[in-house]
Formats: sequence, structure tokens, C-alpha cells
Amino acid sequence: MSCTNCSSGGGTPRGCKNNGTCSSGGCNKLEVYDWLANMTLPSTQAPYDIVEVRFKNSRKSFFKNSKNISLQVGDVVVVEESPGHDVGVISIVGELTRIQVNKKDSNFKPLETKKIHRIASQEDIDKWVKARSLEKSLMYRSRTLAIDLGLEMKISDVEYQGDLSKATFYYTADGRVDFRQLIKNMAEEFKVRIEMRQIGSRQEASRLGGIGSCGRELCCSTWLTDFRSVSTSAARYQQLSLNPQKLAGQCGKLKCCLNYELDMYIETLKSFPKVDTKLRTEKGNAYHVKTDVFKKQLWYAYEGDMASGLIALAPERVREIIELNIAGKKPVDLAEYTAPVAIKEPDYSNVVGQDSLNRFEHTFNKNKNKKKKKPKAKNPNNAADGISAPIENAPKPKLQTKPAPLKPVNKPEHKPAQQPVAPQLNENGEPIVKKKKKKNFKRKPKPNNSVNNENNA
Repeated sequence: MSCTNCSSGGGTPRGCKNNGTCSSGGCNKLEVYDWLANMTLPSTQAPYDIVEVRFKNSRKSFFKNSKNISLQVGDVVVVEESPGHDVGVISIVGELTRIQVNKKDSNFKPLETKKIHRIASQEDIDKWVKARSLEKSLMYRSRTLAIDLGLEMKISDVEYQGDLSKATFYYTADGRVDFRQLIKNMAEEFKVRIEMRQIGSRQEASRLGGIGSCGRELCCSTWLTDFRSVSTSAARYQQLSLNPQKLAGQCGKLKCCLNYELDMYIETLKSFPKVDTKLRTEKGNAYHVKTDVFKKQLWYAYEGDMASGLIALAPERVREIIELNIAGKKPVDLAEYTAPVAIKEPDYSNVVGQDSLNRFEHTFNKNKNKKKKKPKAKNPNNAADGISAPIENAPKPKLQTKPAPLKPVNKPEHKPAQQPVAPQLNENGEPIVKKKKKKNFKRKPKPNNSVNNENNA
């Protein structure tokens, strides 16, 4: 995350506690947590006078505090350079620096270490900020000059010195590049001292940074400092497909994370038998297909009989079969050595049906199909109902203990009334009127009088 994205205004970043002096171009790049900050030194021991200073991107170096200046992490200091001076930010102080020196530079010589001049003033910081603003345009122009000369090199980054007296160009190339003419052209145009420094593709990715395929920042730009060689055997041990597009990182090399779990895979695979040995049975020879390191299973299949499927065997069972083959014996089938798969029931009971994805569909369908049915209005004129329609405000009939005898009623015979047919409606809701078809009367053709007259003549 760059400081322009997380700034609260005026270039001051939020959260990184550098108070607007972040020189690395990104927050938390190769940051070191000082876990010895709360430890007090013995009274007889002097504080360690070597400090670590961070410059642009991931470049760090050690300097000697010969003047015993009170320094804290995040202070902007002016350090010694040849020629002139440079400006950087303190990243580590105290006893943690001693550990870092022993880790990174075993041949470190304190007497030959460059010194810290002073804490940077406002004039030094203004010049330092100006140098950072000129680097982008300087890099684009230098790439144009290299292309004009036909040099096979890629200039990936430019770093100005804090006093604007020198510019360092970092480039990558497959072989040696004769850039003497390029240095002359750049010195005439930029009016500064030029230094060319060749770096590898991994160092380039470390300086520029980026997002990996895992979705996080690159390890080389955040915490990884040593670049170990990665071979394709690391992918084979981990049962990964040898696809260069998936195994390569942003630098174009194999990902460094392939080495993280390699030791665990190698240690676990020692307990597995050799996979190049075929298992001989009476049914036929079986060959190894794949290995599941986590479940500790080896998968075998019969030669020319893939239809029967793969057979999972434990490493101990495979050793038993190999020992039988060495003794000249053959088992009947590999299925005899497969362990039964125990299916464990879940410890919870599915009370509310929360595992089913369509658990609410039946409720929606019920509410959708469920409509309130209106009571049918009874026709008072219809004698078939036998009950007349209720009249409002009518007196309630008295209840009788015994029903009154019904008198026979002579009803005239009548035909049932035909119910009216509902008219058909169109899309607009209007009734469809059928038009009567007109009869087409074909007229007889008139006789041709001219033909008749000729015959009469």
C-alpha cells in the first residue's frame, strides 16, 4: 500500500507511524518488530552503536552512530555516502541490530562502517522529497535512451541520492551489456553522477513489490530477505502439476513458497515405500498412480483395466505385498488389503434443516398457491337451494324442540336454466366478437358473343 493511498492529507500516512517520512514507497515493507525494545541493558554494558537505516524500497544498510546521537525508530537522518551524503529512515536500533548484523553480514567490520552525520533538518527533507519526485520521469527518459542505442536491458528502478548529486539505475539483463555510451548520454542530459547496478529478476520483484497469486503482498518485498534456489523437484515432492504458469511468480522464476513446506513433505515421504515398484497379483500387475501424503494412502490401478477404478492402500499394506512378491507369492486381489472406510456420523442433529439449500422452497410454494376462497353467494330465487337468502335485521327464528312436518308441495316441472357462457377475452381484456363469414357467390362467365357471331356467319 503506497503512502498516496493511505494518506490523510498532505502526504502523511495513517498507521505506519513514520509521520509522513515513509521513504520506501510503501508501508510495512521489510519491517522488523523490535521485540527487545522494553529490555533494559545492564549498567556495565554500553548500548550498541550500530543502527540500521532504510532507504527507498527494500534497500537497507548499517551505519555507525559515532556521535552518540539519541536515535529512535522512524527518525530521518543524514548518513555518509561517497560522494556527498544521503537521507534515510532509522529502522532498527539497540541490541536487535546486533542480531541483524550477525544474520545478514557475517564479515561485518565496524571500523570500516560509514557514519551518521546528524538528524535531518527541514532543508534536507525538502531536497530529499524533491529527489523522489524526479525519479519517475528520469526512469522513463533513461529507458528511451537505452532503446535508441539498441541495448538489451530493462531499467526497472532509479534512486536519487539525498543531496541530488548521484542517481543509481537498477537494471536487469540476460547477459553483459556495454552501456558506456548510455552513461555518457545520461550524464550530459541529467547533469548528475550516474551509477549502473545490475540486479536479478527476484531482486527486481523485491524492490518493486506487488500482489502474488495468493492475494497477499509478495514475500520478498515484505519479510523475505534471502533468496534460496527453487527446483522442480520441490513441486514433484508436493504432488503438484508441473505447469510453469502456476508455479512461476511475478519475477518469472519458481515461487519461493514451494520451499516452505518441502522439508515436511520429504520427512513424511520417507515412511512411504518406493512408488516405482509394481505389485504382482493373480489378477494382474498393478502400478502406482498417485500418493496422498496427508491421508497416508497410495493409489494403484491394474494394467489395462482402468474401468475397475483406483485402489487405495496404506503404506504398510503395500510393504506386505512387496514382501510377498519377493518371496515368490502373489495375493489374489488388491481389494483384500484395502481398509474399510469408516463413515462417521455428525455429532449434531439437523433440527432446523439449515444444511438444505432448498429448505424454504416448500413454504414459498404454499404461500404462493394458498389463496383465500370467497364463500359462494346463494341465489334466493333458486328453488333448488331450498333456503332463501338471509335478510338484514331479520328476527332470529325460535328454536323448536321437534321439527315441523313438511307439507308436500306440487312443483311444476321445469327445465333447468341454461347457464350463460362467459365470453372469450383477448389480451387487452376486451370480448372477442366473431364475424360471420360471407358467402362467396361465384359468377358464371359471360359467353363470348364474338365467337358465337363468327360461328353463325
